[in-house]
Amino acid sequence: MGKLSYDDKIKLYEERNNGLSLKSLSIKYEITTKNAQYLCCLIDKHGLDVLRTIKNESYPKGFKEEAVNRVLINHESVWSVSLDLGFSNDGMLQNWIKKYKEKGYNIVERKRGRSTMQKKPTKQKKNETIEEKVKD
Repeated sequence: MGKLSYDDKIKLYEERNNGLSLKSLSIKYEITTKNAQYLCCLIDKHGLDVLRTIKNESYPKGFKEEAVNRVLINHESVWSVSLDLGFSNDGMLQNWIKKYKEKGYNIVERKRGRSTMQKKPTKQKKNETIEEKVKD
């Protein structure tokens, strides 16, 4: 199944509050127990409104750096920081940390859109030498 719909997330949360185990919920909704637990903790902390998030939301460079520093410098867990910030899962923060370390501890924004076309090198005329081309 993979991704859960908004209604499925609410049902999962209500069933958890009614006493179903995380293991049985993970089997029913075909997700890991960790993801079921994270979802329940997220809703407990932020309420049901946190489930209505904007898809493909972009975060500013400073926000990413603060989140990464909370994990690397303040030694907070990735789980608690991503819960505190209201992320839908902790994978996004883990990716930020991984890229932060790969890029030499710099937050690099991913460029979006189509890349610009490379200019084709100009061909030399048959009779023109490099010296004549420099003169022009």
